[in-house]
Amino acid sequence: KPLGLLSLLDEESTFPNGTDLTFADKLKQHLKSNSCFRGERDKAFTVRHYAGEVSYDTTAFLEKNRDLLHVDSIQLLSSSKCHLPQIFASYMLTQSEKPIVGPLHKLGGADSQKLSVATKFKAQLFQLMQRLESTTPHFIRCIKPNNLQSPGSYEQGLVLQQLRCCGVLEVVRISRSGFPTRMSHQKFAKRYGFLLLENVASQDPLSVSVAILHQFNILPEMYQVGYTKLFFRTGQIGVLEDTRNRTLHGILRVQSCFRGYQARCLRKELWRGITTLQSFIRGEKTRKGFATSLQRHRAAVIIQKHVKTTYARNRMKMTTGAAVVIQSFIRGLLVRRCSGDIGFLKSGGMKTNEADEVLVKASFLAELQRRVLKAEAGLREKEEENDILHQRLQQYESRWSEYELKMKSMEEVWQKQMRSLQSSLSIAKKSLAMDDSERNSDASVNASDDKEYSWDVGNNQRRQESSGTRSMSAGLSVISRLAEEFEQRSQVFGDDAKFLVEVGKRTMLQDCVKQRLF
Repeated sequence: KPLGLLSLLDEESTFPNGTDLTFADKLKQHLKSNSCFRGERDKAFTVRHYAGEVSYDTTAFLEKNRDLLHVDSIQLLSSSKCHLPQIFASYMLTQSEKPIVGPLHKLGGADSQKLSVATKFKAQLFQLMQRLESTTPHFIRCIKPNNLQSPGSYEQGLVLQQLRCCGVLEVVRISRSGFPTRMSHQKFAKRYGFLLLENVASQDPLSVSVAILHQFNILPEMYQVGYTKLFFRTGQIGVLEDTRNRTLHGILRVQSCFRGYQARCLRKELWRGITTLQSFIRGEKTRKGFATSLQRHRAAVIIQKHVKTTYARNRMKMTTGAAVVIQSFIRGLLVRRCSGDIGFLKSGGMKTNEADEVLVKASFLAELQRRVLKAEAGLREKEEENDILHQRLQQYESRWSEYELKMKSMEEVWQKQMRSLQSSLSIAKKSLAMDDSERNSDASVNASDDKEYSWDVGNNQRRQESSGTRSMSAGLSVISRLAEEFEQRSQVFGDDAKFLVEVGKRTMLQDCVKQRLF
């Protein structure tokens, strides 16, 4: 087995006279046949990695590889009185005594303390490879957009170099050359089965999958059908996904439109029900309110009737009492005037009582006189207003008589015109009837003529018929014009009569309202 770079480094580190230059010479001597290794001048060498060439300098390689911890340092830590250094010392002793798993497990306990950095790295790398082989690893690689660590800056060359070093471009190339997308028959049929135009619910998943591929015209070289899975080249699933997304979007749109239509119909029905219910409730409230208002109105009418009756009764009693007092006073005055000195024959006590009664009734008399004067003044005012209204009523009657005379005169004129129109209409009808009879007689005479003059007679007959039709059309036009003129004048006469009657009534009503006749 050929020696590697790390093995040569460990070997050179074990020599007491080994230097960095001798290590570089040994690498050139043992690895010069390897195509990935290239020796340089002095202490340098170059390794061709997957991503590119990397140059190394062997300066301080041996010193760093011999990075061993001395036993005296461990003993010093263990002899310390503090607990923390003792923990460090015990840990380092445990690590030095632990056996190494891997290709270096043959080393003994004495050599385990002299393990180099390369040996440790090799052992750790071996453990990492064992763990990777026992699991299914998933790697996440972070790409640096720039070396300045500034946001928004993107260096295309740097990113491309990182992708090439990580092998992403090679992986993409390999995946494009093969079938990177894999999907089982059941999953494919379940995911894209609704895109088929016909119903395939009763078929098996493989038949459904093949029908989908044929419907979307996917080329046979772009996919492979296995026993349980379908294998697609890059980009084929994307086309199906776009179609599926568009179809689902359309379905959602149709569903939203239909649900919106249902919601609007339901809302309209609810509004109709609410409106009907509100109308019923408002009608019931209005009827109840109207019944209550009607009861209150009737009660108010009854109360007003009783109050007015009581007020009128009291007023009647007061008026009757006042009239009786006036009548008794006047009768007593007349009796005293007629009887002369009869009243003086009564006793002194009786005279005193009569004087008191006269003094008491004098206040009633003054009040009654004041009311009589006020009533007479009001009566005079009403009589004056009545005289004025009678005068105005006479004026209105005279105007109305003038309007009637005008209407009669207009009726006479219109009747004369209508009679003249009727007479002209009858004359026109008679003339038309005479023309018809003459035309019929001429037609019978022409029919009895000889056949040898048929050509001339035919021409004359056509001329006569054309003249007859012309005279008939002229007569009909005259009659139609007369009938139209008669109807127009009768309509004008009716409109004028209605206008005069309405104007007369309206002016009388307005004047009566202004003068408070109603």
